[in-house]
Amino acid sequence: MSGLFYFCDMDLRSEIHNSTAHRPIRDRISGYVLEHHEELETLLGMCLDVSDEDHHKACWNLELVLESRIDWLQPHLKKFCDSLVDFTDDSALRSISKICLFISQREFTSRGNGNFATDEQLRKIASATFDWLIDERKVATKAYAMRALYLLGKRYDWIYPELKEILSKDFPHHSAGYKAAAKQLLRRL
Repeated sequence: MSGLFYFCDMDLRSEIHNSTAHRPIRDRISGYVLEHHEELETLLGMCLDVSDEDHHKACWNLELVLESRIDWLQPHLKKFCDSLVDFTDDSALRSISKICLFISQREFTSRGNGNFATDEQLRKIASATFDWLIDERKVATKAYAMRALYLLGKRYDWIYPELKEILSKDFPHHSAGYKAAAKQLLRRL
């Protein structure tokens, strides 16, 4: 059987444990969670427990779920934002930084209404994303972080000067992917 329906009685933890980064596998697992909203608690718990050996895999799947249903995170936003400082695994951070971008988009774009996250939560996202931007992280994490910071700068006027300085200073020392993302934002700043 193919599709989302062949594992109706799925043990989410086992599926995540046995999964790989291949997109069809992540689509299958995230599709299951999207159809079984009650499983979000399990997925989020695995993701935020950085001592769980599979937390990075849970992050990959949470990213796909929240790309479709970012509103599902709102009741858990405090816990999510409080845990941002705990993430160190680059594979998990790529997904976590993208989720931070989703939160920022929900808060500051036409889809948002400006009351998705609290001021404290947004400040924690700003702090974490700045840390990821200046730390030795992979380009994807940095690219999502800088885009989230650009959106957060719509509320916090101190972000744009710091972001501009970091991007300008780091621009010559990074890959083509970083340079492309930074160049796009520098033009807007």
